[in-house]
Amino acid sequence: MKISEIEISKARQAWGEWLINTSSTFENEGIDKAKILANATLDKLYGFEFGPILFKPTLSGGNQTFRIDKEGTLSYFIGHNPKYPSDSGFALKSWRECKSETSSLFVENNIAMWMGRVLLTNQNGEIVKVDKSWGYKRSSNGSLKIVLHHSSLPYEA
Repeated sequence: MKISEIEISKARQAWGEWLINTSSTFENEGIDKAKILANATLDKLYGFEFGPILFKPTLSGGNQTFRIDKEGTLSYFIGHNPKYPSDSGFALKSWRECKSETSSLFVENNIAMWMGRVLLTNQNGEIVKVDKSWGYKRSSNGSLKIVLHHSSLPYEA
C-alpha cells in the first residue's frame, strides 16, 4: 500500500511529540525514566528491525558522526553512554514545541522520503531551526518507521 502524505505528517508529528515527552520526563522524573521512555519509543519510530538505519545527528562528529543502530541512536538523544562521550542528550534540552515545514517529499510504494525544516522551541521560547531529511519504510504492522534520519543546522553565509 502506497504511503500517503498524511501518514508522513503523522510520523513527523509522532517524532516531535516523543522529543517533547522525553524532555518533560527527564525534567520531572530524571534520566532513568527518560531513558526507559526513549528506549521503548525508538523501537516504534525507527526501523531497527530492517537492519542498519542511516542516522546522521545534528550535533555529532568525528568517528561517531553516523549512527546505524539503536545504541548509537539512543545515546545521541539521551546521552549517558561512555561509548559516546560527546553525546549530551539532544532529547533532554527542555523542548516544548516541535513544528515542521515541508520542502519536498518522495513516495514510491512502501518507501517515502521527506525533506524540510524542523523548528524546535525550548523552555525559554528560543527557536532552533534544523534541516532534516527522513526516510520511511512501512513495517509489517503497517506503521511507518524511520530508516534514514539526516539532520544539520542551516547553512549561513
